[in-house]
Amino acid sequence: MGIPPPIDIQIRHLTPADTDLLRALLQVFGDAFDETDTYSRRQPASTYLRDLLHRKIFIALVALKQGAVVGGLAAYELPKFEQARSEIYIYDLAVSAAHRREGIATALIQTLRRMGAKRQAHVIFVQADTTDAPAIALYTKLGVREAVYHFDIPVPRSG
Repeated sequence: MGIPPPIDIQIRHLTPADTDLLRALLQVFGDAFDETDTYSRRQPASTYLRDLLHRKIFIALVALKQGAVVGGLAAYELPKFEQARSEIYIYDLAVSAAHRREGIATALIQTLRRMGAKRQAHVIFVQADTTDAPAIALYTKLGVREAVYHFDIPVPRSG
């Protein structure tokens, strides 16, 4: 099911013992999205991250090059209610600027596809900003584009 990762890249599914790798992935996300403050300033405690990595519905994959995190993705498996099946949502995917165009993002998605097949997921879906041409090109190569709207509905803060 797809192309293997580049020879010098290891794709790793994070476990509860990998909180340091998850923190390194947060740094990659912050740098790639130019949102370092969002991804680094208030990181959760290690116990929170271990609990998150323990949950079957949360999937974190990292791309390692010479032991360093150079990319990764965070996804959620969503159990459906209308049929006995699930869908996987890629919440974040990024590759460090110095390692783009090496096939890493494709390798991450292909790994997630294999995981989805083992989990008998119905589909993997992802959103892309209309101005993010590289992401749109990647996802178009791997899937079917749908025109949808995305809305953020604020949640009132208690207190």
